[in-house]
Amino acid sequence: MTTKSEILKEALLIASEALRELELSEAPLTSIALKASRIARITGDFDMQQIMLFEAGGYPSEPTGVQPEIWSLAVKAKRIVKEKKEEEINEYAILKSIEQLESENQAAKERLRSAVDPNISISSSNPNQFISPVVGNGFERTKTISSISETAKIIGQRRAYIYQYLSDVYYELRYSSVTEDSFSRIRSVVDTNIANLTPNAVKKFTAIYDNLDSENTEDWANAVHSCRRVLQDLADVLYPSRADITKNIGGKERIIKLGPDAYINRIIAYVEENTQSERFQEIVGSHMKYLGERLDAIFQAAQKGSHSEIVSKEEADRYVVYTYMVVGDLITLKLRRETSPAQA
Repeated sequence: MTTKSEILKEALLIASEALRELELSEAPLTSIALKASRIARITGDFDMQQIMLFEAGGYPSEPTGVQPEIWSLAVKAKRIVKEKKEEEINEYAILKSIEQLESENQAAKERLRSAVDPNISISSSNPNQFISPVVGNGFERTKTISSISETAKIIGQRRAYIYQYLSDVYYELRYSSVTEDSFSRIRSVVDTNIANLTPNAVKKFTAIYDNLDSENTEDWANAVHSCRRVLQDLADVLYPSRADITKNIGGKERIIKLGPDAYINRIIAYVEENTQSERFQEIVGSHMKYLGERLDAIFQAAQKGSHSEIVSKEEADRYVVYTYMVVGDLITLKLRRETSPAQA
């Protein structure tokens, strides 16, 4: 089964290849448009997939005109031309394929070339009269030049549009690849070591993945609740609940709760007591504080029968990633303490 990572890498490879071909004129623009369509299909951008197919094969129309769904794609592809006639502004879509535009432009160039061809022919009515059948027709030449210029402009716009799409998707995929590689390394650390600390966390992470595959908002909320339980379990192992302590913070004495429900404080306390790096404390502490408070808010909303706190799968994904990052930091710290206490 092909993984998402493999799919994105394939799309990135095609985008890189298509950009090179476009920049160096190594392939016909139609061929590059078809590659762009494949990239759009792989990445799930179905509008762009259809647009690139239409760029290669032409935009369909009916005897009554262009259907609304085709028109909307032509608008997105910047193929709409506005034309002012008297007091009215009319709009029409350029429906011709790139190949047809290039073919017509080439034919027009051939006509223009023949218009200034030095070869001449003999008049059938007067053998002594030499004529050129096209030279001298200034109107036709001007019309042909205008046609070449206009078509070349459209082709240039198509080239720029496809280049912009390929460039945008290339950098987006490059960023996704780097992010995914970084997350993969963190996930590898977590997946390899979490079972040694809290065996039940493996089952909870499995439940998280299953819930994120759903399109149900309640399942997304359940995935987030599982993140909270993973952190609670980890806190119980790394820093079991104990009596509250008093700590001087900013010149004021404050009570720090370290009981069973205060898993956020217990994780932060574990980090503070096991590393000399203030920067590490700040990063993990701030992440843990933000994530823990957000997870608690979502949990409390669920207790009241509301799942409205999770509005999208992307939001749930974000909390899962944050959870992995915090868990990864904690596991790394624990492993570092075990192998080299002085370096932590």
